[in-house]
Amino acid sequence: MRWSADAETAVKKVPFFVRKKVRTRVEKEAADAGKDCVSLSDVKATQARYLNKMSSEVKGYQLDACFGSSGCPHRAMASEGLVEKIEQVMADADLLGFLRSRVQGDLKFHHEFRISIADCPNACSQPQIKDVGILGAATPEFTKIPCSACGACTEACKEDAVVLSENGEARSIDFTRCVHCGSCVTACPTGTLEAGKKGYRVLIGGKLGRHPRLARELQGIHDEQTVVLMIEDFLAFYKSRSTRGQRFAQLLTDADIDDFSKKWAD
Repeated sequence: MRWSADAETAVKKVPFFVRKKVRTRVEKEAADAGKDCVSLSDVKATQARYLNKMSSEVKGYQLDACFGSSGCPHRAMASEGLVEKIEQVMADADLLGFLRSRVQGDLKFHHEFRISIADCPNACSQPQIKDVGILGAATPEFTKIPCSACGACTEACKEDAVVLSENGEARSIDFTRCVHCGSCVTACPTGTLEAGKKGYRVLIGGKLGRHPRLARELQGIHDEQTVVLMIEDFLAFYKSRSTRGQRFAQLLTDADIDDFSKKWAD
């Protein structure tokens, strides 16, 4: 559906964590009214109704994923299966019922437990500012196939993590720089580099608001089933500590994050 310029400007002012929902709602209500173009008055009317009914829209959690499944060329992992499993874990945890038992007054979107999944370290879904962030990862490894010194891997690596020999051959990977994106593997034309361990990096404790904090990464690269078990562990911690609807990220101390990192180190 088309949007007028002032309508586009107005919807961009809606907080990002509800903007997609508001935009979808605006288009639906405009279409139901027989319109083919969204105006500023449509945005204002829908936004007012939406915010007034926020409590009824809260479901206890937010689970976001990037657009990797739409054909993104940067994918290190295909996370569709993981998204479904985490969605089920979150639903089974009855976080909405939990929040209703802890929060006095109406529920708001900021009460919800937030998880963000990205298929690569580009992190389009902003996992660094969510309670739990999950990043697809592919660790480069060397095969026995000789390097042709073409330089494709160094051109692909934005972190300068590929170490070359004096004659320009790829010699090793500097894992203090590598973010496990797999770009060098994809770029290598000879097969000298291949994807070794694949899985997910897990970050916890990110949040915005009055006291923002970036999520901290836990040790290791984890397979899908381990990530699901980690989510269950995080939810158990959250339910045991959140007495008034505090977010998971609000409850975590640096010591708690260190403990989780040691517990789940692979």
